[in-house]
Formats: sequence, C-alpha cells, structure tokens
Amino acid sequence: MKRRLVFPVACMLSAAFMASGSAAAAGDPARGEKLHQDCLGCHGTELYVPPKAKIKALTTLKKEVEKWNDRMNPKFTKQEIEDMVAYLNRDFYKFPK
Repeated sequence: MKRRLVFPVACMLSAAFMASGSAAAAGDPARGEKLHQDCLGCHGTELYVPPKAKIKALTTLKKEVEKWNDRMNPKFTKQEIEDMVAYLNRDFYKFPK
C-alpha cells in the first residue's frame, strides 16, 4: 500500500518543483529597471520608442538584450537578462507574454 502512495507524491513534488522553477525564470521589472542604469552609459531610452524602435516581438527583445550583454563587463546573468527584458517590455514595448 505504501508503494502506491510514493508515485503520486513524487509526481506532485515534481510538478511543484517545475512550477517554482518556471516562476523563478520570469523577470522582475523592478530589478530590471535598476540593472538598466548600466545601459544608460551608452544610450538613452529613445531607442525603445518610435521612430527609433526596431524590435517587434518579445523574443527579439530578449535576443537583443542577450546580444548587447556580450559587451558588458561584468556580464548580466540569465536572471538579470530576464529582469531587464521584463522591465523594457513593461515600460516601453508592451508585448503580450
């Protein structure tokens, strides 16, 4: 009887762990806003609004942040990139998630 309980409990724990992992991967726009201060040394926010805005999708926004991260020293972590994308999307781009 105990053996039958192990599988459902293990499944529930796995599902809870995966759900918490995906929540951790989501960006925090408040942290992203603070991190974005490093970017302002090279450019202002005018790049994010028409007519200069060239990014048309959330996936493209993330790729651009990752691309420019290669020029940062020290580089942003993956979580910090997610935070920055969340900030830029919240305040400028407003792409659906």
